[in-house]
Amino acid sequence: MDRSWMSIKNYLDPKYLDGVDEFIKFAFLGKDPNCKLPCPCKVCNNFEDQTKEVMANHLCRGIVDSYTRWIYHGEGFESDDENDDIEINDNDSDFDSMEELLNDVGVANFGESWRHSPELDTGACTEKEGEASRFLRLLSEAEKSLYPGCEKYSKLSFIVHILHLKTMNRWTCKSTDMLLKFLHQVFPIALIPSSYYKAKNFIRELGLKCEKIHACENDCTLFWNENKGLDHCPNEKCKAPRYKSPNSKIPRKVLHYFPLKPRLQRLFVNKEIARDMRWHKERRVDNENMMRHPADSLAWKDFDRNHKSFAEDPRNVRLGLASDGFNPFGTMSNSYSIWPVILVPYNLPHWKCLKDPFFFLSMIIPGPKAPGNDIDIFFRPLVDELKELFATGVETYDAFRVEKFMLRAAFLWTINDFPAYGYLSGWSTKRYKACPVCLDETTSLYLNNGHKCCYMGHRRFLPIDHKWRRKKKQFNGEREHRQPPRTLSGEEVLQQLLRIEQVEFGKAPDLLQQKKRKRVQNSSNWKKMSIFFELPYWSTNKIRHNLHIMHIVKNLCESLVGTLMNIPSRTKDIWQAREDLKEMGLREELHLQPGGGASKVMPPASYTLSRLEKKNFCQFFSTIKFPDGFASNIPRCVKTMECQLLGMKSHD
Repeated sequence: MDRSWMSIKNYLDPKYLDGVDEFIKFAFLGKDPNCKLPCPCKVCNNFEDQTKEVMANHLCRGIVDSYTRWIYHGEGFESDDENDDIEINDNDSDFDSMEELLNDVGVANFGESWRHSPELDTGACTEKEGEASRFLRLLSEAEKSLYPGCEKYSKLSFIVHILHLKTMNRWTCKSTDMLLKFLHQVFPIALIPSSYYKAKNFIRELGLKCEKIHACENDCTLFWNENKGLDHCPNEKCKAPRYKSPNSKIPRKVLHYFPLKPRLQRLFVNKEIARDMRWHKERRVDNENMMRHPADSLAWKDFDRNHKSFAEDPRNVRLGLASDGFNPFGTMSNSYSIWPVILVPYNLPHWKCLKDPFFFLSMIIPGPKAPGNDIDIFFRPLVDELKELFATGVETYDAFRVEKFMLRAAFLWTINDFPAYGYLSGWSTKRYKACPVCLDETTSLYLNNGHKCCYMGHRRFLPIDHKWRRKKKQFNGEREHRQPPRTLSGEEVLQQLLRIEQVEFGKAPDLLQQKKRKRVQNSSNWKKMSIFFELPYWSTNKIRHNLHIMHIVKNLCESLVGTLMNIPSRTKDIWQAREDLKEMGLREELHLQPGGGASKVMPPASYTLSRLEKKNFCQFFSTIKFPDGFASNIPRCVKTMECQLLGMKSHD
């Protein structure tokens, strides 16, 4: 069967559409027309099962090019079709991929002419163990066959394939270790590592290593640089031991830090990626009325005006940072919070810069408790590296222009949810002045029955002649005549921070007591000066911190739907809210009414849906469909009989 149509990029080409029809007929030959099979489109990639009609629709937008043996749709591994026009030489493809991988590492470390580099002289490599000698050993291992007579796999390609299978199929470390031990025993003559630990150590020579930095268990400091040789925390109020026991030398807490410089250098090894790193300057269409890329924003343009020497070279990298905590143990009852920190290079086109291959895992902040306000101590290695990258840069080989240059990098902003916003910025996102925009002008009110703060006064952001400013009954009973608060510049924020007394980091009991006393005495809502103010350009950035819209939309949607449908665990219309309305003298029709005896009755609100309306609402959502990429499978969250929407995630 002719499969040349799979390589056609024009999905409206008649030859491509005919090929899709032939594939659909082959896949569903002799099967129930209503059955579901793995869909080989570029989105599903054979991981999602689809019906015949849906699969045909998906394939009209592209098929996975590498899926040349249709093993998921009835074709065997060995094809008997003598007229098969597509022949894949697995041997060549495996060796070619390993050669490309090693070439990237060689170019990143020794330049384009790395094969003739004097550093890779065998005599020099035997004298001392260095970067060149380790890479040379990796080259020799890549040339060795896995066993005598094997032409398909070398030792390096075998280990890379095993670790790739582990990642794709979510094997545990223990299961991978057991598999390697079994293969090592069955094939003793093969160069198979006997454990998962040895396999990991072998591929470490490919670069992009991880630094393990010991930390105080109370988050006081890192045992790094001047504290590297200490066995106890240098803080007089903590003095926590560094190791679990004096003899074991097993650290109590470890920060995993991934250096940024080699990861930025690796971007310019590939010619296509090196060319795309200039896209924001050379190929982006600037449109003042539309923002399709961070380079279209006012913050980016303002940064270029303030730092013209940095903006002259489009290869200099702009970075964004995102971090949040999660429980690595899933839904288990034990509480554990681990914080990965992700860096994103914004030079790339918008269809690439937010893809997984270009996300840099900068560090993993360990638990079991969230770092909270002490998160700055873990950012020390990253901030020091960012200062160096902005001031002097690092020598990098550009494969697109075939030259070396000094690569510089700048950190533009952070993107977090609201609690993490407070940890990184230093502004307390709790209590009466929680708004990071209004700051000291935040309008707040404590609800005695709901036992929480309510933030009002948002009508001040409306135009001065807006009709809602004059309404009283629908809001807080007052007209709104105030202007919106003035946004402080970075320099003004820095002046405020210089006036407050800086706190000591750490969670030792004595430190926590001291922090509590200072928080009561300090009238400002600032908790600390963020470590990012050590960056020479941070105070001049127009935007320093962003709120991730996904969290806001998810919480707002969940509360709105829960209130409209009166879902017990989701609604905000509870008796405490009705009592607070009565205390404020608002919405008399919603106040609790006396019932029989000492009980009270909640009168139904005008916005609460009836039973029939809830059922119609759920029936509508159970049948709704969206184009691919616009939304997830929302009908799975609908329970029509119970009239509920449950289990919605952020992407819903």
